[in-house]
Amino acid sequence: MKLYGIANCNTVKKARTWLEQHCAAYQFHDFKKQGLEPELAQCWLQQIGWESLINRKGLTWRGLSAEQKQIIKDNTSALPLLLEKTSVIKRPLLEQDGKLLHIGFDDVSYEKIFNFKS
Repeated sequence: MKLYGIANCNTVKKARTWLEQHCAAYQFHDFKKQGLEPELAQCWLQQIGWESLINRKGLTWRGLSAEQKQIIKDNTSALPLLLEKTSVIKRPLLEQDGKLLHIGFDDVSYEKIFNFKS
């Protein structure tokens, strides 16, 4: 199980706290320190598409120029942005064996994924 995100992101912190409190084994991958491999980003794009992967409400997206935003029309055009500005990716991403299990964090979804009862 891997959790991808940025260490100082509040939602990532909540997910990590939940995982630790429930003794769920996971590895954390920090985009800021470890970057993002093009093959992994491509895999995610194939699974869920750029519209679900890019956080268009976040500061990074809002900080892009209108021209930069207009360029992003499909998975292929989104890939360079994901690799250059990893903070534009919705987070955290929970993955197991290459399959995305969840984007973001909420207790109910994590309880279902890990078969915990509240």
